[in-house]
Amino acid sequence: MNDDKGEGVAIANLIGTDGCSVVGWVYRWGTGAHAVMWDVFGPMPVSEIRPDLTEEQKQEIGFDGLKRIGSGNSK
Repeated sequence: MNDDKGEGVAIANLIGTDGCSVVGWVYRWGTGAHAVMWDVFGPMPVSEIRPDLTEEQKQEIGFDGLKRIGSGNSK
């Protein structure tokens, strides 16, 4: 994606629960909004973000919820 054309730019990797697999990416859009894009296997639990994001950015993408994907605990 290309920020020059109003598209998102990947700013961080979402790391799976094995501690090394990249399961998705965090994108920043020209508007300043952030979004998650998953790899071809779809949503998977996330253990961390590299490089780390600010607390505000984590809240915007719902990082706490990303850690619980598939756990049956949606709260």
